[in-house]
Amino acid sequence: MKKYFLYIFILSLASSCIPTKKLTYFQGEPTSKSELYKLNNEPYRLQVNDILSINIKAENPEIVALFKNSEGASGGGGNLYFNGYTVDRHGNIRIPYIGDLNVLGYTEKEVREKIESELSKFLKNVDAVFVTVKIGGINYTIMGEIGSPGVKNLAMNEVTIIDALANSGDVTIFGNRENVEVIRKTLDGVKKYKINLLEIDVFESENFYIQPNDIIYVAPLKQKTWGLGTTGLQTFTTIISVFTLGVTTYLLIKGF
Repeated sequence: MKKYFLYIFILSLASSCIPTKKLTYFQGEPTSKSELYKLNNEPYRLQVNDILSINIKAENPEIVALFKNSEGASGGGGNLYFNGYTVDRHGNIRIPYIGDLNVLGYTEKEVREKIESELSKFLKNVDAVFVTVKIGGINYTIMGEIGSPGVKNLAMNEVTIIDALANSGDVTIFGNRENVEVIRKTLDGVKKYKINLLEIDVFESENFYIQPNDIIYVAPLKQKTWGLGTTGLQTFTTIISVFTLGVTTYLLIKGF
């Protein structure tokens, strides 16, 4: 019986601890760049609920003032929610005097060219007008075993999975770094991708760069459900406490 309990104790101690290998990012050696580099640099195509910052400038501001939002479209995050141009469920943005402009599936450059084309219908010298189009930062939702879950926004043109995790307090000690899921709504439907942060090859992954409105989920390790601790000392202390409680209870019952 003593050998049996000793075996259970050692097995529980060994299996409940989280090994360093499960916590160390980017293991292995980098490989040479592949065609995935080209995939990662494909321009993003706009989707419903994206928010655009559109700025129209000219030497004479009065020429283009009519085509701007009354409040302008500067700033990021919350400011753009009120002052930017949101892609509605029909894939349109609404610009003063131009009206509805379909941008669903277009890149920033293509939207700029469409706006310039529309402006040419009103202005004699559209070349004197300078138009810039930018996505109002990268919005993403992050859940699971993460330090600071929630809806986040990074005012950057490109955001990697590393940026997103670092901006959210990093993965907790119970987070499964081998199984980070990215759920993405695309023009072809909802897709799910898995990313292994323990391997250095993550930098060559086609999903290394997240896209606006991605949902990132960090799954828990199985050790969390056991509740025995994250280190050998914590596990040992927990098992001893449980064992002591069991012995005490047995002796009390036997005494009666």
